[in-house]
Amino acid sequence: MVEIIDKKPVDTLTFEACLERLSDNRQGGEKAVIKKACERAFKAHTGQRRQSGEPFYLHAVAVAEILNNLHMDHETITAALLHDVVEDTEISLDDIRHEFGDNIARLVDGVTKMGQIQSYQAGDKRLAKKDAARAESLRKMLLAMAEDIRVVLIKLADRLHNMRTLASLTPDKQSRIAQETMEIFAPLANRLGIWQLKWELEDLSFRYMEPVAYKTIVAMLSERRSDREQYISKFIDRLNAEISQRGIAAQITGRPKHIYGIWKKMRQKGRDFDQIYDVRAVRIHVDKVEDCYTVLGVIHSLWKYIPGEFDDYIATPKENNYRSIHTAVLGPEGKVVEIQIRTHDMHRQAEYGVAAHWRYKEGMGQDSSYDEKVAWLRQLLEWKDEIAEAGDFIDQFKSELFSDRVYVLTPKGNIIDLPKGSTPLDFAYHVHTEVGHRCRGAKVNGSMVPLTYNLKTGDQVDVLTIKKGVPSRDWMNPQLGYLCTSKARAKVKQWFRHQDYEATVSDGRSILEKELKRMGITGVAYERIAKNFHLDRVEDLYAAIGRGDIKTSRILSEFKDHIAPKLDNKADFSISSHTVARDVPGAIKIHGVGNLLTHMGRCCKPVPGDAIVGYITLGRGVTVHRSDCPNVLRHSTESPDRLVEVGWGASGGSAYPVDIIIVAYDRSGLLNDITTLLRNESINVLAANTNTDKVRHIARMQLTLEINDIDTLSRVLGKIQHIPNVTEVSRKVT
Repeated sequence: MVEIIDKKPVDTLTFEACLERLSDNRQGGEKAVIKKACERAFKAHTGQRRQSGEPFYLHAVAVAEILNNLHMDHETITAALLHDVVEDTEISLDDIRHEFGDNIARLVDGVTKMGQIQSYQAGDKRLAKKDAARAESLRKMLLAMAEDIRVVLIKLADRLHNMRTLASLTPDKQSRIAQETMEIFAPLANRLGIWQLKWELEDLSFRYMEPVAYKTIVAMLSERRSDREQYISKFIDRLNAEISQRGIAAQITGRPKHIYGIWKKMRQKGRDFDQIYDVRAVRIHVDKVEDCYTVLGVIHSLWKYIPGEFDDYIATPKENNYRSIHTAVLGPEGKVVEIQIRTHDMHRQAEYGVAAHWRYKEGMGQDSSYDEKVAWLRQLLEWKDEIAEAGDFIDQFKSELFSDRVYVLTPKGNIIDLPKGSTPLDFAYHVHTEVGHRCRGAKVNGSMVPLTYNLKTGDQVDVLTIKKGVPSRDWMNPQLGYLCTSKARAKVKQWFRHQDYEATVSDGRSILEKELKRMGITGVAYERIAKNFHLDRVEDLYAAIGRGDIKTSRILSEFKDHIAPKLDNKADFSISSHTVARDVPGAIKIHGVGNLLTHMGRCCKPVPGDAIVGYITLGRGVTVHRSDCPNVLRHSTESPDRLVEVGWGASGGSAYPVDIIIVAYDRSGLLNDITTLLRNESINVLAANTNTDKVRHIARMQLTLEINDIDTLSRVLGKIQHIPNVTEVSRKVT
């Protein structure tokens, strides 16, 4: 919170001291940028004080110092100094971009956006109910929202300093912020492996959430943290000397158990304080498994071990394959020390694999995809000290780790985790099957959107339903883009499976005829198609289409693969599955003769996937027509000897002109909506002709599109069909 007061002198010495610490060991150019940011933050926040009474700019400096202690790069330090100026002063993001560049401006903007999400969530009282699943989703969302993971680190440092100065707020605010920190920010620091932030966030949160228990644990410890750290340091020195004498190379680390960790174990295991044996803990890493047991023998020869506190998870790994030796001993001065012994490989697996420390500590379910990404982030934090060039490390940070998921909000603030590409309809089915069935519209961030809208992380989705509704069969058509998730499609398909057989047959027939008409395909032998799907009757084919078991795209594929062309019967024809490069030698296969010049008939404009036939013209080679083109049918009667069998050759990835007809109720912006859709589908428009009946307000458009294949044409026609006011769209039949 910022309070504007009369301008007062600031502590210049403190400012200069902080600047010196932030600039220490930095190169000249980096020092200059940090100094400039310090001065900018100082001037921008002049006259502002926090509720604790300290000048506000000192908060920015404190956040930067926390990150400096993590050895972050100068851009992170600079953004930390400026992270509040856009939100709390008159300085704009464009000002930051102009003075400090795009990278730092993006970091500042990211922190500002994350702060807005956090504030929105904080207003939801249900956060205080310890909804672990919801907190987990928000943690993922915070990571996903950050295009640059350094944004998350700045936010963690910002929260840590806020927790350090929480005493100045009212008790109810202290409790709420502490709860949010415990549920969101401490686990996030844990997932990123930033232990020095994690334990302090937990201890500070515990202090305000459970003040009595906190003071009790502090009293039981009866010594300062620094004293305990000194004890651990001496313990490690003694142990290291003894292990070295055995010729074993070991890495020994340790730190005192923090206050919240002690209380949590007492409560979970139902133990008294004097029964908690890892108040002081040491971890030993060695090269080989046999070294683990040698080190164990050294430890037990030095100090008396505590019966019942020995576990060999190397000989008998945990279910999640966690491996380590645990023991507890009475160390110097009769104080208990817990010791863990493992190889370096075991440690890496425990830190980054399925047995990750945070996973079994927090009792979360397994999510291998998310685990891999978090492990990658945690490795980055370790690599930062090894990478010589700061720019190389920054490039590692700027990843798209979470680009395969979107995290969206319900109207009540709950977070839904969906695959990238999900739509409001996917969201509706995720909430509840009936909500999906009855969904007829959606609002995203307060504005109406089509059900095919692709959701983005941070979107707030409000589903509009009717009292009695059923799913549409169009929802199962992947070409139309209504559903992305297999779970939602399965729910729609299951609904149709339970419907009346006769109604399903009728719906299937309607779907197939509608698709074939739209594609300009006539006279199809449905019996052959049914047999190709191993169905005895055409009605069974219709029923399978109606239930969603067979999609119309597969029907087209069956045309291509199984029905041979016969010019004397236009009800039987084939559609080749190959694509072709127009007017390229060898792109059209001519059976029985050598290579001849070929060109596409302008009357029917065939595209790869269409059944085709060749007509030998005088002086122009072979003209390729669709098999059902009226001109071909006329030639088959007048000059059948000039018809040759042709097929599509190897794919060249080229596009072909196709005429389509669109009929719609005229309205402003209709043509713009159509061309925008085609642009988004990367479809080129070669020609457009529009006629409007002013009396009936009916618009009839003929567009010539460049299409790669028949599947693309089917998808595009389906999407145009769902543009508001469009009543009919089909391929032009000559």
